Amino acid sequence: MRGLRSLVPGLRWAVVAGLIGFAPRVVRAQDLGIEVGSTAPAAKVYTLDGKEADLAQYIGKTAVIMEFWATWCPNCKELEPTLVAALKKYGNQVKFVGVAVSVNETPERVKAFVEKHGLPGDHYFDAKGNASGAYDAPATSYVVVINKAGKVVYTGLGGKQNLDAAIKKAL
Repeated sequence: MRGLRSLVPGLRWAVVAGLIGFAPRVVRAQDLGIEVGSTAPAAKVYTLDGKEADLAQYIGKTAVIMEFWATWCPNCKELEPTLVAALKKYGNQVKFVGVAVSVNETPERVKAFVEKHGLPGDHYFDAKGNASGAYDAPATSYVVVINKAGKVVYTGLGGKQNLDAAIKKAL
């Protein structure tokens, strides 16, 4: 039974990611995950070099776009140009934080992907699911936008999201 419990978080991610990728889009932004208006939580994660870090270091200092993603996620790949464009447009006004989920991933694989694709921002590996749990991330390609006061102003899921409008709420 203990082995089955350890598989459940990974299975949840795989099933939900599969459904999001192949099911008709009935899930709307703000329907799942951490509640809009709530205070963004701290969460222990790891740098891609294996050092412990805490997402609290960003909260209450600047606007933040946080994406929960994976190298194998088709929706994340679809969302990538939108994220890059938003970061180019808003420059130093917004901090991008990528949180790679640990399902079928390794820090080495994520690091290579980030470097190959030139992904901007700070990237972390959620080895123990702390961040995914704290933000109630329902699947990959899940975005949380946090304002300067540390409040969640937007959540979205999928490859097509209006991040420009979400960022404007955070500034």
